[in-house]
Amino acid sequence: MPDLKISLITVTRNAQKSLGRCINSVIEQNYNNIEYIIVDGTSTDDTLQIIRQNSQYITSFISEPDHGIYDAINKGISLATGDIIGILNSDDFFAYNDVMSDVAAAFEDPNVDIIYGDLDYIAPNGRIVRKWRSGAYIQGIFNKGWMPPHPTFYCRRELFERLGYYDLQYGTAADYELMLRFMHANKTNAYYLNKVMVKMMTGGVSNKNYLNRIKAWVFDFKAMRKNGVTFPLMCIIFKPLRKIFQYI
Repeated sequence: MPDLKISLITVTRNAQKSLGRCINSVIEQNYNNIEYIIVDGTSTDDTLQIIRQNSQYITSFISEPDHGIYDAINKGISLATGDIIGILNSDDFFAYNDVMSDVAAAFEDPNVDIIYGDLDYIAPNGRIVRKWRSGAYIQGIFNKGWMPPHPTFYCRRELFERLGYYDLQYGTAADYELMLRFMHANKTNAYYLNKVMVKMMTGGVSNKNYLNRIKAWVFDFKAMRKNGVTFPLMCIIFKPLRKIFQYI
């Protein structure tokens, strides 16, 4: 049986400080059948130069204006031809060199629609400041504020074709809404890869200030209501509480 093709999408904009490390972690993967797609939002720093320097490892690349990160990811998905699709943000990098091999091995089971794993948040000095340990998926656990770390989320391409792409009306919660839609509302089969798959830099758009945090709660609530979460107001409370136990 031929190796599954994995389409990996990296979205960039003025990411010169971190993109090289991100790309190198892809290059160092021991899995060969990777389609690497980079979607750039018209960077004005040295991002494009870094991409050009690594062009031999990049399958597809576009640089054009977009409507934010999830619009750019959707563009990447539309370019993807792989059996499996995943995202590696430009601030993130793979935790070890066999991540893609482990992902492909999990998808050898035809009953697996989605895989996800664990994630470490790291400070600029490389120190781990938060450990996101997902645990096995149980149908209905989204009702208790659970969600997997999106940078570890991989699914079969046919799910995007059947269930839709990232919905921009949910703002910074578009990734949460998509995972709710795929896993909770449509009851797909998810496999937990019990390993730290990705190292992620601390910080994020939804957490920059109180106003952004309030907007994120509103988007979360809309996503929950749309996808049939039981008692969404209670879930809004549970969701951030789960993070408390992840800090070290």
